[in-house]
Amino acid sequence: MKSPIFYLRDGRYGLIEIKLGGDDNIEHGAKTLKKLKDTIDTDRMKEPVFMMVLVGKGKYVYRRDDGVYFVPITCLKD
Repeated sequence: MKSPIFYLRDGRYGLIEIKLGGDDNIEHGAKTLKKLKDTIDTDRMKEPVFMMVLVGKGKYVYRRDDGVYFVPITCLKD
């Protein structure tokens, strides 16, 4: 599955990987995002402003040390 790209109105964008859960799946999602980011030709376009692993369950959003956000879908309701 390809990672969705979220475009903002001002031209910035972010990369999203969707995983149903489990620490191994979340880690795999983060690796996939970082690998995708490394393929972007930054001479032709800007880097993504965020990378996010969207998961099914969780209580809070956090930013990992590698810059990837962990976001439970339930946190997007408000």
